[in-house]
Amino acid sequence: MRSRGGAVLLVALVVDSVGNGLFQPLSVLFFAKLTTVPLALIGVLLSAANALTLPVPLIAGRLADRMGPWVLVVAAQGAQGIGFLLFTRVTGPAGIFLTAALVAVGVRFFWSSVFTAVADFVDGSEKPRSKDSWFAWMNVTRTAGLAIGGLITGVVVTIGTPAAYRALAYGSAPCFLCAGVAIAARVRAPRRAESDAGGYRGMLRARPFLAFTGLNAVFALTSMMLALGLPVFVTVGLHGPPWLAPAMLVGNTVLLTVLTAPAVRLVSPLRRTRVLMASAVLWAAWCLAFALLVPGQLGWVVPVLLGATFLFTAAEAVHGPVSQSLATELSPPGARGRYLAVFQYSFTVASLVAPAFFTTLFEVGYWLPWLVLGVVNVFAALAVRWLERVIPVAATT
Repeated sequence: MRSRGGAVLLVALVVDSVGNGLFQPLSVLFFAKLTTVPLALIGVLLSAANALTLPVPLIAGRLADRMGPWVLVVAAQGAQGIGFLLFTRVTGPAGIFLTAALVAVGVRFFWSSVFTAVADFVDGSEKPRSKDSWFAWMNVTRTAGLAIGGLITGVVVTIGTPAAYRALAYGSAPCFLCAGVAIAARVRAPRRAESDAGGYRGMLRARPFLAFTGLNAVFALTSMMLALGLPVFVTVGLHGPPWLAPAMLVGNTVLLTVLTAPAVRLVSPLRRTRVLMASAVLWAAWCLAFALLVPGQLGWVVPVLLGATFLFTAAEAVHGPVSQSLATELSPPGARGRYLAVFQYSFTVASLVAPAFFTTLFEVGYWLPWLVLGVVNVFAALAVRWLERVIPVAATT
């Protein structure tokens, strides 16, 4: 069986990302506007709902190998669509927790299975496009979809009425449901034979894979730090104008959308490990440039901010697709679902660590988070160079 429906798959991923972009920035504000639940309790409930999903990748990986990943991808999108519809009916804490948990489980199942699904699709495709290229296009579609959704969300915030917020949920739900239906109806890929030999117990002996997963947590943490830290750094640390950070984040999004696919093609002749080393070095340079900035001198600070952020964008453009491809190549085909699901824990750990990492160091000095992160990335580049010695050459090319 040959894979088919690649164009439908990419369009469905765009639609899915639009749905995420519509709602992702407003999860707390949505419930604050439409319920009488205190803001602090809303935050606790949403955090608890997300914590509930921590075991999901282990379950999703096993199911992806046994049932195939496409079933999980479609079911995850259905869960998110239904969850967003139910959001409009929520009135109290129990409803917030249950509906948020449904959406969070759907999100976690989706990201724990979609990379396995795409890797299987590439294996059965007649077209010579590599996994790196497919993962690059996934990044492009997700970035574009999030940007479109974010723009619509900005309009909703400007209007600010309860009806506008409900319309946001009603608009998000069809995005996920339509994407799921399109994938179920039009996308086909060959099934892999499951193999227990490379399962979770075997994974404990796969030291290169485990080492790379741990190392990728550093890269994932770094990739989150621009959106997380830039607004506070610019406005509080550098006393810059409030519009500067949002403008830079929009520029980062646009550049990622435009540059990711060409950048991945450009580095395709290189070893994946060397590309990741280069990403770490670029991130280190970005961090160290930020650490050297001082408040009250915007004449030269702004150009350095923009130039350093371009370094961040260049690193981010190639890291995502290349790291995912390397993780795929380090996974036994018969246990790919389990391995790639576990690999997603590197992003989960990073998302848990990132807020505390930034705020704790920022309280000491506005420059300290960037200095520490830059030094960590230098060591990460050296660690990738060491890891290259024990990774099979076929996985790095």
